[in-house]
Amino acid sequence: MIFPTWVFLVILFGISTLTILKEPLYICILASVLAGYATHKLIPSFKSQLVKAHLFGNDLHKADKRILPEATGIISGMSYIVCLCLLIPFPFLKWFLNEKGSKLNEEEFPHHKFEEFIAGIMSIVSMLFLGLIDDVLNLRWRQKILFPTIASLPLLMVYIVSYGVTTIVVPIPLRPIFGRIIELGPLYYIYMGMVAVFCTNAINILAGINGLEVSQSIVIALSLIINDIHFILTGAQPAVEAHTFSLFFLIPFVGVSIPLLWYNWYPAQVFVGDSFCYFAGMTFAVVGILGHFSKTLLLFFIPQIFNFLYSVPQIFKLVECPRHRLPSFNEEDKKLYPSRADLTLPGALTKYGKIILKIFEILKLADIEYDKETKEMKSVNNLTLLNLFLVRFGPRYERNLAVMMVIVQVLSSLLAFFIRYKLVNLVY
Repeated sequence: MIFPTWVFLVILFGISTLTILKEPLYICILASVLAGYATHKLIPSFKSQLVKAHLFGNDLHKADKRILPEATGIISGMSYIVCLCLLIPFPFLKWFLNEKGSKLNEEEFPHHKFEEFIAGIMSIVSMLFLGLIDDVLNLRWRQKILFPTIASLPLLMVYIVSYGVTTIVVPIPLRPIFGRIIELGPLYYIYMGMVAVFCTNAINILAGINGLEVSQSIVIALSLIINDIHFILTGAQPAVEAHTFSLFFLIPFVGVSIPLLWYNWYPAQVFVGDSFCYFAGMTFAVVGILGHFSKTLLLFFIPQIFNFLYSVPQIFKLVECPRHRLPSFNEEDKKLYPSRADLTLPGALTKYGKIILKIFEILKLADIEYDKETKEMKSVNNLTLLNLFLVRFGPRYERNLAVMMVIVQVLSSLLAFFIRYKLVNLVY
């Protein structure tokens, strides 16, 4: 089953090359469709092999606690890498062929863009590999932060060699103090490295129900594609080049993610694993950093940024952080309820953590249970966006909660577009 699928992919890719050679983006779209088809066929073929390799987990939000294969994100990731490798020549066709396609074009070949493309693939491959290691070894959070830093080094090195621009434009209200331009120097590279670390971990943190990791990634990718198309149609040449570069990474990503969502949506047949979260996040980091729109990229991560900031007290051990912070499943009504952290354990709540929880309670961002006799904090809902929604809107069926989170992601993208194209004129 596997061999014919890949033969089919290669043959049709060759046919498409002969028919639409002069339209690289069309080839990208067709290759993405074929990669998606291959992913759709490959996932069922590998399900049993993943279970035999002990890469499986229990679906804790189902009454039967069914066993599902884990780390299927590696399958869509490998389809994605194969697709990108086959696409390497096509963004550069116009530098090879003239109108008749008979000789090399005399225009100077853009070596910096070629280097960026290869470096982007290297970073994504590295992150996919490190994600698989996490699925196998179940790494700690401090190690998960280290991995994206290492994987982003090819991006940063290519950026330093090709551009080396480390200045930022100061918002209008701050220009009387700092001037119009600030030179950040090495701090700029630290910022870009932090973008890579955030993107790869943000999707992994906002997870825990069927379909959530993949659906939020698809919404973000589609939002970035719309943004790219807007710039291609209306922007100047440097912007057109950068956003066309972005499309060659994002369109195949959507192509391989849709079939994965098919199998991961409620009721899930597979788990995507950390391998998908990492390679998805690194894909976004690649297009944001090398496409020179990292600030715009972060606008499409509004729910993930909120979820990260909301989770900080538990991530940094100011408040007790259980191993899993998934919503709790009630077998009687089949609904999800907010899971809770036990604050009576030794060292479960620091002085600063208590202050933060008090602030959260005032802002109605936390449901704190108090001991009736001592009036001390006894428990609190785990600080994730999923649990917060269950606190504010009540218990929900898993499918309904997943739909709600997708709607939040879509609305956040609309807000991001409004900020980027309407409010930006008031700041820059």
